Amino acid sequence: MSFGLTFEKLLVIGVIAVFLLGPQRLPEYAAKLAKLVKQLRGFADGAKDRLREEMGPDYDEVDWKKLDPRQYDPRRIIREALTEEDEPKPVVTPPRESAYAQRQRFMREGKPAPYDNEAT
Repeated sequence: MSFGLTFEKLLVIGVIAVFLLGPQRLPEYAAKLAKLVKQLRGFADGAKDRLREEMGPDYDEVDWKKLDPRQYDPRRIIREALTEEDEPKPVVTPPRESAYAQRQRFMREGKPAPYDNEAT
């Protein structure tokens, strides 16, 4: 995971850390940060190993990209839950007549043009 950190952002964070902590305490805090990152990585690896152990051979068969929360689309899930068909039918709407064409048709038929009281 990179969290969107680029080299420039890390450099800015480092410069701020130098000013806030001072050059004397910076190595100490850098070592603490490295230790924390190692611990977090160890926790993540341990959780992954435990999950693999509990799931057994099914662990390798799981499509993990499909379970990624970034792929979550509530509209698709609801549509799939409500339809019994494999593929939803596309909704076809008839083409709408433009206001100009409608006015021309009304004039040919001798009717007054439609008027919207709320539009003016």
